[in-house]
Amino acid sequence: MSAAGGVPPFIVFPAIDLKGGQVVRLAEGDMDRATVYGDDPAHQARLFAEQGSDFLHVVDLDGSFAGRAVNGAAIASIVAAFPGHVQLGGGIRDAQAVQGWFEVGVSRVVIGTAALKNPQFVKDMAAAYPGGIVVAVDARDGMIATDGWAEKSDMPVVDLARRFEDAGVASLLFTDVGRDGLLKGVNIEATVDLARAVDIPVIASGGVAGISDIRILSLHAGDGIEGVVTGRALYDGRLDLRTAIEVACAV
Repeated sequence: MSAAGGVPPFIVFPAIDLKGGQVVRLAEGDMDRATVYGDDPAHQARLFAEQGSDFLHVVDLDGSFAGRAVNGAAIASIVAAFPGHVQLGGGIRDAQAVQGWFEVGVSRVVIGTAALKNPQFVKDMAAAYPGGIVVAVDARDGMIATDGWAEKSDMPVVDLARRFEDAGVASLLFTDVGRDGLLKGVNIEATVDLARAVDIPVIASGGVAGISDIRILSLHAGDGIEGVVTGRALYDGRLDLRTAIEVACAV
């Protein structure tokens, strides 16, 4: 999923977040503040493909809290229905889980909590699956949030990111938890600062409000921002996916 081979230098990842088998969006990562957008995840994946997406970001929200896959059947149906690349996160904390998802057909897996608690595991997986591991850098007030964003650590974002600079991870997924699902706009300054501070490509996430966020972030592709994950703005009709992809491809 590098810029070679027809992949745009800036990627728009439409998001499918799963809770109880349904497509939902949370506000600030709060499971009690979920808005349901559908009960057929595979259908949603096909819709995104029809709108021109070659990339998809999927999160097993229940898995993030359980520490293991909970929405496995829904995820498998998404992978089967979506002809492009699927990036998956949520409760992936051991080698068996990583291997299992690659066998299902996922292109990249996102590791979050385990990156803080067991960095050697991430390094081992990055070595075993070159280009297949993304580290989730989830922030609350500049500090790493863990366990489905329910806990805040005392680890600064940049410090965690730098742990993996020579590990071969594909990207860092940076989410400002305080903006996620609220349509407040991406924390562009913090995202750009992180991208400039490390040698790993950064994917922005959290708070996309409309096309202006896509346009501004895409202008920073040269700073190391690989793409952006967007969810609620798409589901609420504030952002047109085809237009967002056109902006990304124009970089």
